[in-house]
Amino acid sequence: MPPKFGQLVIGPPGSGKSTYCDGMHQFLSAVGRPCSIVNLDPANDHTSYKPALDVRSLVSLEQIMTDEDLGPNGSVLHALETIEADFDWLEDGLATLDNDYILFDCPGQVELFTHHESLRNIIGKLAKKLDYRLVVMHLVDSFVLTRPSLYISALLLSLRTMLQLDMPHINVLSKIDNLHNYPRLPFDLEFYTEVHDLQYLLPLLNAEQTGKTLPSRPSDDDPTRPATLPELDEDEGEEDVEPSKFDALNAAIVNLVEDFSLVGYEPLVVEDKASMAALLHAADKASGYAFGAEGGANDTIWQVAVRSGATSMDVRDVQERWIDRRVEYDAAEREAWAKEGEEWNRGEDGQGAGGEENVPVGGGEGDEMDLDVDFGKELEGLRRGMKGFDSGVKIVRKKPGQGGSGG
Repeated sequence: MPPKFGQLVIGPPGSGKSTYCDGMHQFLSAVGRPCSIVNLDPANDHTSYKPALDVRSLVSLEQIMTDEDLGPNGSVLHALETIEADFDWLEDGLATLDNDYILFDCPGQVELFTHHESLRNIIGKLAKKLDYRLVVMHLVDSFVLTRPSLYISALLLSLRTMLQLDMPHINVLSKIDNLHNYPRLPFDLEFYTEVHDLQYLLPLLNAEQTGKTLPSRPSDDDPTRPATLPELDEDEGEEDVEPSKFDALNAAIVNLVEDFSLVGYEPLVVEDKASMAALLHAADKASGYAFGAEGGANDTIWQVAVRSGATSMDVRDVQERWIDRRVEYDAAEREAWAKEGEEWNRGEDGQGAGGEENVPVGGGEGDEMDLDVDFGKELEGLRRGMKGFDSGVKIVRKKPGQGGSGG
C-alpha cells in the first residue's frame, strides 16, 4: 500500500493557518492533486473552507469548558487529548479520504507544539499506523520582522517547535505582502529568512530595550511608504546606543539560535501562485512526495512541474515584488488582468478558449512584470487554464445566469 502524504499546519493565533489551508486546497485542486482538509481546531468554527473531517463532530469546546471547568486554552488541550485517546475516530475518518493529500489545520495554542505531548503522539500514530508522511508547516506572521524582539521570539518558538515535534519542518513567514504597510526593515528579507549573522540584531535589540530607536533604511521607490525613522550620520551608530541590562542575555539567545543552525524561513503570499507553488515544492521535498512513485504518465504538466521543482523562487524576487517595487508590480498586474479579461471576452466570441486561435497571455510588451522570467513562463499555462485556455488544468467556468454551487 503506497504511503500517504500531507501537511501539518501549525502556528500562533492569527498567523494565517486557515487561510493558508484554504488557499493551498484551491491551488492543489487547480494543479490536479486530490486534497482534503482536516480541521483539528475545536475553536475554529468559522472556516473559509469546508473540512472533509472536523474535530467538532467529536468534541465540543463549549461542552469541555462546562464539563471540565476549563478555560478556552485548557479546553483546546483537552480536545487534543481526546483525539489522542479516541484515535479510531481520526483513523476511520481518514480512511474515507482514500489517498488524498491531507492538510491538517491545527489549533493556535503554542503549548501544543512546544511541550504538550498529545499532538506529537497523534503525529506518531499517523506515521506508524497509517503510514502518513507529513511535513510541518509552521506559519509565523511576518509582522514579527518589524521589531527585533518579536523576531527573536519567533526564532525561539520555531526552534523549540522543531525540537519538540522532531519531523520534517518548514518555517513560513506568512503575509509577506503586508510588509509594504510597515516602516522599512533595517535589513533585506534574505537576512530574516536565512537567519545568518544574527549578531547584527544586537544593536537593534539594545536600542529597543533602552527606549531608543535605530533608523531603518529609507523607502526606495515609494514616497508614500512609511519610513518614520531618521537616517544615521556616518559618525553616529551602534556605539552611541547606551548598553541594555539585557546585553548578555540577548547575546546568549542569538548564539543559541546560531549554534543549533536549524531555523530558516520560507516567504509566503497566499494570493500569489508563484509563492504557493514554490512553498508546495519545498514541502514535497521535505516529506518525500517529490520522490514518490505515485506520479506517473497520467500526471498533468503542472503536477510534473510542481513535483520536479520547476517552480523555484528566490527570496530576492520576493523582496522586489512585494517590498521594494510593489506599487509598480501591482499596477502592471492590474493592467495585465484587464488585457487578459479582454482576451477572454474575445475568446467567448470564438477565439481563445477551445477555438483555433489561442491568444497568448503575458509575455508581450506592456504585459505583467515578470517576478521570475522562467517561473513566469512555467506558470503561464496555469494562468491560461484558469481563464479557460487549455493547459492541462481542467476548470469549468459557468457563464452568468447558470446555476450550480460554487467551489
